[in-house]
Amino acid sequence: MERLKRLAVFCGSVMGKDHIYKTEAEKLGIEMAKNSITLVYGGGNRGLMGVVAHAVHDNGGKVIGVLPKAMVRPSVTDGQVEDEVYIEDDMHQRKKRMYSLSDGFVALPGGIGTIEEISEIFTWRQLGYTGGNVALYNINGYWDPFLNMLDKAVEDGFLSEKVRESLIVADDTESLLSRLDIERVSLPDKLK
Repeated sequence: MERLKRLAVFCGSVMGKDHIYKTEAEKLGIEMAKNSITLVYGGGNRGLMGVVAHAVHDNGGKVIGVLPKAMVRPSVTDGQVEDEVYIEDDMHQRKKRMYSLSDGFVALPGGIGTIEEISEIFTWRQLGYTGGNVALYNINGYWDPFLNMLDKAVEDGFLSEKVRESLIVADDTESLLSRLDIERVSLPDKLK
């Protein structure tokens, strides 16, 4: 079994109101560096994105940033710590590059962009476009409403139970990374 090497992290470009989000984002970055897991992320230096990137970098880990051209400006990039940076034409190309560079995917708390990114890669997983595991880091119960929506989709016949069960949900860094690494199994071809 191949170990998790590169983890795409989707999260807010702001800190959120509760300090726990920053604390847990930092813990994740530290654990990633400690476990030699490269960070692949949206390339910004603001909010939780910046916290994770600095935590990985400051603890000896590798950081890969992927930005769309429109986001290359000092308010986003000042203080970046990437070892590699990719500049893409638009958000679609940005996500495609992030997905191709990663063998696992996790969403921390974030806004509509984070929700869109984790939903898209979860769809790719369902369709077999990626074999990487998809996870939610459920800090402070942030993802509970989203999980309730997925459960409703299963209940009403719009999502298979197998697909729903393939989504890893954890509320601490150790079990999150362990499950992303250990549960590296392929989904059956037909999940619908």
